[in-house]
Amino acid sequence: MKKAYLLLADGTLFEGKAAGYEGCSVGEVVFNTGMVGYQEVLTDPSYYGQIVCMTYPLIGNYGINLEDDESRKSWVSGYIMREMSEYPSNFRCKMTLDAYLKEQKVVAITGIDTRRLTRILRNSGVMNGVIYTEGHEPDAAFIEKMKGYAVTEAVKTVTLHKAKVYPADGAQKYRVAVLDFGVKYNIVRELCSRGCEVTVLPGESTPEEVLNGGYDGLMLSNGPGDPAENVEIVEHLKTLIASGMPIFGICLGHQLMALAIGAKTEKMRFGHRGVNHPVKDLDTGRTYITSQNHGYAVVGDTVDPKIARICFVNLNDGSVEGLAHVDHPIFTVQYHPEVCPGPQDTSYLFDRFLENIDKHKGGQL
Repeated sequence: MKKAYLLLADGTLFEGKAAGYEGCSVGEVVFNTGMVGYQEVLTDPSYYGQIVCMTYPLIGNYGINLEDDESRKSWVSGYIMREMSEYPSNFRCKMTLDAYLKEQKVVAITGIDTRRLTRILRNSGVMNGVIYTEGHEPDAAFIEKMKGYAVTEAVKTVTLHKAKVYPADGAQKYRVAVLDFGVKYNIVRELCSRGCEVTVLPGESTPEEVLNGGYDGLMLSNGPGDPAENVEIVEHLKTLIASGMPIFGICLGHQLMALAIGAKTEKMRFGHRGVNHPVKDLDTGRTYITSQNHGYAVVGDTVDPKIARICFVNLNDGSVEGLAHVDHPIFTVQYHPEVCPGPQDTSYLFDRFLENIDKHKGGQL
């Protein structure tokens, strides 16, 4: 087996074994603390431009199946594991993780001290890095380029460029539009299972395309990159807010909505990536265990209470986890209610969204 290396921007070098696709890949190195869900991580568009380190020591033990993908392909720039299982065991398994990484052309490394790497990222913050296998060593110019790497035009890269319609499961009750900033399939599944015909629209669709489409409500999806980069989308959201249409935003959708109402976002030191983040509902006092994947957060002090109120906070660091508009049927969450870490504690938010649609159609909102 060939050797592989991970070089961080601060000069730290890890030597391990090559896995997946042979080559050289640059990205922002981040870590995910989930014990399971590696297939979902690999196919989550929110990881575009990032090299993901899995902190759980054994990855790939249940293989790869054909049902759990969260998008049409893998988006990670690279993958880091302490140990990769070569002999998966699961009745749904269709291929090994290594075979999948090769198929998706993901450069990976295994056999390194992922605990040491995670401590570096926690102490210094996420940083750029490069994974390369023997025979694909980067030159000095490439390493300098790596140090200045930034994830840009992320939404434009991952979004669909043509609308796609998903029929409702059973009888159709609603027509919902989803602005695709990097949408996960499970968001669409949750809506379809509740009687929604879902139309996934390109992320940069105009307000007119949304408002003239005959939709009952609008979802703002998750996605990658710096939310403040999406200036045109933020301007579109201002018009959509003023329309009074029921809106539900998740992750990047939450951040973009915050920017549209005048709040600010900031890059976090090492972000939230895992399935065990405690979030408190300020309305009920209840705490939920949530799945999260984001490197930016809404700055709480910049949220104007006359426009929106903070309704969820993270109990680990106090960061903003949800907003509710004061005057319109709009609410957002930073975490992922379509994932089941609780296992289904926060899926009720999709029901709340549909309740808002019902009230709006009945003239109550």
